[in-house]
Amino acid sequence: MDKCKPFLEYYLYLFIPSISCAYLTLYVLYVDMPIPKPTSIESRQDFLKRCMGDDTMTSEYTDSDQRLAVCTNEYDSYKEDSIENEEKEEIRKDVFDNPAEASARAKQIGCVGIHSHDEDGNKVFMPCKTHEEYTELTGRELSGYKPKKPKKKEEEDLIDNLAELKDILEVKSELKAYEDEDEENKEYGEFEGYGSVFGNKDLGNDVIEKGAFAKSIRRRKAKGVKLLYQHKSDMPIGVFDEIKEDEHGLVVKGRLALKTQAGAEAYELLKMGALDGLSIGFRVNPKEVSYDKRGGKRIIKEVDLMEVSLVTFPMNPQATVRSVKGEQYSIREWENGLRDAFNLSRSEAKVAAKAVTKCFDQREVDESAELVDAIKELTLTLKT
Repeated sequence: MDKCKPFLEYYLYLFIPSISCAYLTLYVLYVDMPIPKPTSIESRQDFLKRCMGDDTMTSEYTDSDQRLAVCTNEYDSYKEDSIENEEKEEIRKDVFDNPAEASARAKQIGCVGIHSHDEDGNKVFMPCKTHEEYTELTGRELSGYKPKKPKKKEEEDLIDNLAELKDILEVKSELKAYEDEDEENKEYGEFEGYGSVFGNKDLGNDVIEKGAFAKSIRRRKAKGVKLLYQHKSDMPIGVFDEIKEDEHGLVVKGRLALKTQAGAEAYELLKMGALDGLSIGFRVNPKEVSYDKRGGKRIIKEVDLMEVSLVTFPMNPQATVRSVKGEQYSIREWENGLRDAFNLSRSEAKVAAKAVTKCFDQREVDESAELVDAIKELTLTLKT
């Protein structure tokens, strides 16, 4: 075996390179296979016909669909390169070493002046004062060329960006302030009702006519009228945001101070329905008062409104709180509550819910105390 070893090494030395060269030749033939190239005067259809019938293509791509895809890709790549090269050649026509030639070209395409930029370390000239103007006029962009913005332009852009950022920050700040204010307002229990009702005799036999509060409201405004608890002057429980007259009576809109013990307690009682009366404290102008002895009542035409109180038993039974913020129900909640409480069908509950919510939305309350009492009972039923 040892005697044969030199002969084996010799033949392997000769044979292995031959095998390697053979494989290398096959690899080169496979990779560098000559695919037909389109010509400048050849249409797409003509090239595809030639490419599909090419001997090399038919032998290498026996599947006609695969061969068509290769031929199509070759034609599309050629056209893209041709278009790009043509555009480059067109643009190169507008690149000059001499500023006078660039200026003359500018007049031809309809602009004035020239601009320059560096190209491979050399200064070249192009038509128009700026490259943006040239691009806009010709619709062509020089590949790889990004003109520098003038310093003034950069400063202007920076100022604009800073101004925009400032606007954004201001808007965000305003939104935050609004959200904070809205969040703060949520701490107050808002309510609305009638402090007095016109033309209705109260338990003290007083009848207040429409317009009796007008002069006092103009003078005191809403903030000048105190919001008290049970007419106790040492127990203010909030403020009034609005006081006005409507056709029915004296409308009051107030906010309870929930951070005070009395205000918080009043708010909880309002939501439960345990406290719903409103009563006014006022001074009478003797000249604006008349007496109906036959009817047993005092008719008041003008008063000086001092305060409005949340009370358990109002002097005028119709002077009550009509809504408390936080106790409103959606129409769907009304439907479900009415259906369960009164064994109504779904369609009946929808009709009833619409009627009830409409009553709550009305600013002017009907004279019918029965309707008001019915709505109150429904509210209490839903809560329990």
